[in-house]
Amino acid sequence: MNQESNQTPRQADRWRVALIQCDIALGKPGENRAKLELAMERAAAAVEKPDVILLPELWNTGYALTKIREIADPEGREHREWLSAFARRHRIHVVGGSIAEIREGQVYNSMPVFNRTGEEVAAYSKIHLFRLMEEEKYLQPGERSVTFELDGLQAGAAICYDIRFPELARSLALRGAKLLFVAAEWPQPRLNHWRTLLAARAIENQMYVIACNRTGKSGGDEFFGHSLILDPWGEIVAEGGEGEEIVTGSIDLTLVDHVRRRIPVFADRRPQNYEW
Repeated sequence: MNQESNQTPRQADRWRVALIQCDIALGKPGENRAKLELAMERAAAAVEKPDVILLPELWNTGYALTKIREIADPEGREHREWLSAFARRHRIHVVGGSIAEIREGQVYNSMPVFNRTGEEVAAYSKIHLFRLMEEEKYLQPGERSVTFELDGLQAGAAICYDIRFPELARSLALRGAKLLFVAAEWPQPRLNHWRTLLAARAIENQMYVIACNRTGKSGGDEFFGHSLILDPWGEIVAEGGEGEEIVTGSIDLTLVDHVRRRIPVFADRRPQNYEW
């Protein structure tokens, strides 16, 4: 915790968070699901059982964009049913990273979210498409940002390139989000960007940022992992290495309110003076 926060909030309910940092087989949904299932079952069986599991971006297909229309999950049905059943069976919230799904003839990069009973409480489709990987040629952008509630706590969703757009995270915070879940396939050599942008989103919005990045190689791209859990001071709660692993950490659900009282950024905003 940041040394500025000498007077820590009272110890209260905490969440245990698990991030499934893994390699992704290009264009092989069945293989990827089998790998994730094993990792998720290991996470659920831990002595400290997680309250929420987060998966990486496009874990079902990877960036197999040239054949994405053929392998995307129709309406996301198969993967949604599986994630819902897992959440219900283990009584764990599941923030489903993102999957390639096809709806009305268009392919979306979408994050489904399930609560402990397996109910789908939100679905977010990536708004900002990454031109450096030609997403805009193969994917349809989402049209709206999304907040959702888990255990009475408001959270927001973002996918990879989205974190370069501070307006998105700020709009989620203004709608009450105290956590931001990020699924990513963030490649080398931009590790410094990854850490800096995530820390900035946490600090400026005084929220937890929970970000799961893939690892491994795909085509000419290499992915470095370093999944992160950051607290509202921007301090690292947990960080992964460069290989496959389950990154875990505990978050204090009262800390966001404590930080927002300590430095009242939202009360001191002056939007009437900002030019757009």
